Amino acid sequence: MTNYLIFGGSRGLGAMFSHALPKTGDTVWLVSRSEPDLTAADGVRRLWIQADLTQRGVGTVIAEKIGDGVVDVCLYNAGIWEQYAFSDAYDFEQVPEDENERIIRVNLLSAINGVQKLLPALRRSANGKIIFIGANAGLENAKRPEVATAASKFALRGLTHALREIVRKDGIGVTCLNLGDVGTVAQVDGGWTILPNDSGRVMIDPADIVILLRAVIALSKASIVKEIDLLGMAEPI
Repeated sequence: MTNYLIFGGSRGLGAMFSHALPKTGDTVWLVSRSEPDLTAADGVRRLWIQADLTQRGVGTVIAEKIGDGVVDVCLYNAGIWEQYAFSDAYDFEQVPEDENERIIRVNLLSAINGVQKLLPALRRSANGKIIFIGANAGLENAKRPEVATAASKFALRGLTHALREIVRKDGIGVTCLNLGDVGTVAQVDGGWTILPNDSGRVMIDPADIVILLRAVIALSKASIVKEIDLLGMAEPI
């Protein structure tokens, strides 16, 4: 049995991960501000940890809920961006200061503080994994102008590499999965798909993301995947 903890698990990719990754008998803690769907009859035990990642102290709240439990897979999927990101309306000079701070807090600081408090639970695992969901905005030559988003996603990669050195002695793998264009993920007719969009571009298939995550999670303690860049076929590479 595997115990998962998923940040941002109430909707979108996080909700998909909470259904596609665990198997019957597994436990999933879902960290989110809004209540996720806990009703799936698939034999997976799902528990909601209500937390606002824009606030300080969320790591302590989560650690207290887990108590002496074991976390085998910690998946940090939370991420936000500027109001007018990815559109011609984005203007860095007009972005409010509190918006920049909120993006940095959710995308980076909550990841740092949350994982810091979860290390005891991860060390109790026989084969612990920490996976951060990054973005193409954090890659070199991404040509994205959204400043706070890009800065936070670059920093998430730095967190990945620094944290790996801390937990290497514990045999905990730390990976950053940098995703390109995914689009809006939703459950349709029992499966997960990308909703139609106006960009005209082919978005990454959600099933491909799950395949990669399953592979990283299944690795033994002898191997480490540092980073994976998963981009859409139409994106600059």
